[in-house]
Amino acid sequence: MLFKLTGSSCSGKTTLAFAVAGRLGKVAVHDTDELGVPEDADLRWRHRMTEMWVRRALDYQDRGIDLLLSGQSPLGELLAAPSAPLLDGIAVCLVDVADPVRRARLAERNPGRWDPEAIDAYIGWAAWHRKHALDPSHRPDVIIDNSWPEMVWRWTGWNSGDPRWRTQVLDTTNRPVTESVDQVEQWITEQRHAHHAGQLPLSHGWAS
Repeated sequence: MLFKLTGSSCSGKTTLAFAVAGRLGKVAVHDTDELGVPEDADLRWRHRMTEMWVRRALDYQDRGIDLLLSGQSPLGELLAAPSAPLLDGIAVCLVDVADPVRRARLAERNPGRWDPEAIDAYIGWAAWHRKHALDPSHRPDVIIDNSWPEMVWRWTGWNSGDPRWRTQVLDTTNRPVTESVDQVEQWITEQRHAHHAGQLPLSHGWAS
């Protein structure tokens, strides 16, 4: 199955993904940016890449291996990827952090790279992620307008009570990294158990 750690920049997604990898069996870990991000990267590029990673997850699935993927695509984009219904299971976790901490991390990561307007955009993207995680009807235009034409927005009729619309939220603010890694490990273990028990909402057939 595919496990996705999502969220805006500097929340700790990639750090957690690779830190937890050694604790789990039969899992491959990747970050969506590891193949490089072009200067002209836009929404359509992110959507195409999401589909590419879903296909990579299907390759792992055929070999009996789960994929743990970190990146900024939210639940709605993942479910809209053309090949997403072929996955035998999907689980998404929003890795979040308080806005002041995110601002400080962005400033420290690449000093001078982002101007205040760009940093504000990351903060706004984080705020949208939080609301999207709870309610599919919150500003779907943010990811649908001018999207890659191959995307299939299967969930636009869902509401916040739909059991398939489920994103675990992990706030890393003031948490030791080891504690957050423990939380990610526990989440993956729980989702695997739910899948094996036939209780995972986003298991094969969820799009029917």
